[in-house]
Amino acid sequence: MDMDTLIEYCRQGKSLLEDDPQVQSLLTQSGLEAQKITVKLNSNSHTQEEIVQLFTELTGRDVDPSFVCFPPFYSNFGKNISFGKDVFLNMGCTFQDRGGIHIGDGTMLGMNVTIATLNHELEPDKRHLTKAEPVHIGQNVWIGSSATILPGVKIGDNAVIGAGAVVTKNVDPNTVVAGVPAQFMKHI
Repeated sequence: MDMDTLIEYCRQGKSLLEDDPQVQSLLTQSGLEAQKITVKLNSNSHTQEEIVQLFTELTGRDVDPSFVCFPPFYSNFGKNISFGKDVFLNMGCTFQDRGGIHIGDGTMLGMNVTIATLNHELEPDKRHLTKAEPVHIGQNVWIGSSATILPGVKIGDNAVIGAGAVVTKNVDPNTVVAGVPAQFMKHI
């Protein structure tokens, strides 16, 4: 298995045997690379252009020059993140991105937003397996500070996620959700 195959496998939500030596090698390689890049990002002052370049290295794909991030930022994988144009990440965002995170144009994330794409199997004898599910965030979404987005969630265009919300299911476009778990509040 190569890195591209692993990324596609994760996007399909398939469980991974983390004791598979080949998979473990790829996860370790990517994790170490992500750690190296995020330490560099978080430990020094950078120009906007340097931040865009570091995210291009982290994700392995071109990041638009309109992208803005206020470090620190954390990622455990890095290679399964895609950003649209005019995306803003405030301080302290954490992406567990092995399952895939897509963030659409014009989306803003508040401080300390967590996006998780991994979960463990429920059965005790299979709990060592991790299952990846992608998170898709549409265009012009506003995610408030300290919100958590869980694996497999899709957030529609123009939605607003209240600060501190835990989003466990899909969010319709043009709606506001808040709470734990996040619930519909109103239409925009």
